[in-house]
Amino acid sequence: MKPYNLRVQKVIMGAEYNPFEEASPCDVKCPNWEAIFTTAMALVSADSRIAELLSELHQLIKQTQEERSRSEHNLINIQKTHERMQTENKISPYFRTKLRSLYTTAKADAEAECNILRRALDKIAEIKSLLEERRIAAKIAGLYNDSEPPRKTMRRGVLMTLLQQSAMTLPLWIGKPGDKPPPLCGAIPASGDYVAKPGDKVAARVKAVDGDEQWILAEVVSYSHATNKYEVDDIDEEGKERHTLSRRRIIPLPQWKANPETDPEALFQKDQLVLALYPQTTCFYRALIHTPPQRPQDDYSVLFEDTSYADGYSPPLNVAQRTRASFWGSAYCLWRRAKEIGGEDEEETLTPLRLTVTSKLGQKT
Repeated sequence: MKPYNLRVQKVIMGAEYNPFEEASPCDVKCPNWEAIFTTAMALVSADSRIAELLSELHQLIKQTQEERSRSEHNLINIQKTHERMQTENKISPYFRTKLRSLYTTAKADAEAECNILRRALDKIAEIKSLLEERRIAAKIAGLYNDSEPPRKTMRRGVLMTLLQQSAMTLPLWIGKPGDKPPPLCGAIPASGDYVAKPGDKVAARVKAVDGDEQWILAEVVSYSHATNKYEVDDIDEEGKERHTLSRRRIIPLPQWKANPETDPEALFQKDQLVLALYPQTTCFYRALIHTPPQRPQDDYSVLFEDTSYADGYSPPLNVAQRTRASFWGSAYCLWRRAKEIGGEDEEETLTPLRLTVTSKLGQKT
């Protein structure tokens, strides 16, 4: 860690600061001390807010269980009424009226429980957002300086595990009846004026060491409205690379999984051409959707382009729905068709993407 003064170090790390402790001699060496200390205070504020949200989330979970227990009696009455009707083998006006009342109550109970669950999901989303903001703020606060590498080396296995965990925790889009999935849900692209936020994961088209262009998994650092260009970091920390790229070379990754049971139109369809993150790499390659997911927890099955096979495609591989883009899993699908994918024009876009998986793996493994 950069040798900040004692107070800033302890605030960033979440430790208690004792003003009577001897100050570090680094006090006079730390540049932009005030800005760093302000950022550190913001981190403490974020931690406090997260603690509040966790407490509120706990209460909502308790309310959910209480609501479920309260409505259970009514559900039992519905079941018993149906059993009596079957025994008497008739539907009398009495049973019809009683069932109508019971089902009306059950519907109201279900809506009440659903509202509580939606509030809980909102709390979870806010917590995740604050955690991401805190991570970015800590990075900006100066956990490294200009003379040090912008990213610490991370073992390949650790990185792949983190990507897989990110895929598993991508939230499922749950809309109200009649709601349409929003942009960046599953296969639905971002709006034309969308600008990815710092910390967002994107697919970025960059030049490789050998001069060829390739799509890599990257994290947004900043966006300049003056130049319409992004600064992104290669997610593969072994690379320690930062790239400045135009918007045409950036594809934002999905922020929600699509539910195949309620929003099948938000999924990639069979035989659709996509980019997918090849297993154990941070590079995207062309692939065809072999089988879309049938349930929210299911993966895509994709066929990567590979000329070493007779039909030009690899055997099916499972791809997590964050295919976030969507992060992530064994592979990772993207929501852009080939003709939509970066580059200055369609011809330039398609040519560099006609890659053989086997010939490019050495660059990013």
